[in-house]
Amino acid sequence: MPLFIKNKKSVTLDERLTHIAFIMDGNGRWATSRGLPREQGHRAGAKAFQTVAQYCEKLALRAMTVYAFSTENWKRPTREVEAIMDLLEEYIDSCEEELKDHSVQFHFIGDRAPLRASLKTKMDRLEETTRENRMVLNIAVNYGARAELCRAFETLRSNGTSISEQSICEALFTAHSGDPDMIVRTGGDLRISNFLLWQAAYAELYFTDKLWPDFGPSDVDAAIHEFYSRQRRYGGV
Repeated sequence: MPLFIKNKKSVTLDERLTHIAFIMDGNGRWATSRGLPREQGHRAGAKAFQTVAQYCEKLALRAMTVYAFSTENWKRPTREVEAIMDLLEEYIDSCEEELKDHSVQFHFIGDRAPLRASLKTKMDRLEETTRENRMVLNIAVNYGARAELCRAFETLRSNGTSISEQSICEALFTAHSGDPDMIVRTGGDLRISNFLLWQAAYAELYFTDKLWPDFGPSDVDAAIHEFYSRQRRYGGV
């Protein structure tokens, strides 16, 4: 059987669930509802992300992808954007200090060109340092799925590679991790917002009203329970 529950907070995965993607929505609303600046919501969201990532590593998930900053998020106030970038740099710094305690292989997916130089340097260094580690963690920064597909098609055209499902998959940012089995979105909205459009073709979608800063291991367990309750037929019967 797919899931054996040791207790209310413990689940066991099998080969049907190896990659979960998260749309981490609701940081701003979480802060606003508490009379706090939106930046404080992103800081609380960063803590929730670290907790969830460590829990997924403990579950022996093979890959995890998170939507940290979209190509559309540049439209937000400059102060908020800068706060998000500061948090990302702080997170990378903390990861470098704790590498010996975890076996996570970091990948930053998206267009890095507009990012600050210090952030790009830290991204490159963390990816290189962790490339032999076990669990893949894709962090989508300045990412948009339509832009990713345009980039993939242009890469194939430039290389003279014929278009096929396989060649497109190999040209995507996620070629190293494959497609997610499940996409989880917090915050109550029922859409995937330009996230992993190609890769989501057969992913199970799971939506929760819970705002991202309040999302934790028990909520991951609930999503996993829901995943295993579904029958994935891939067009069959």
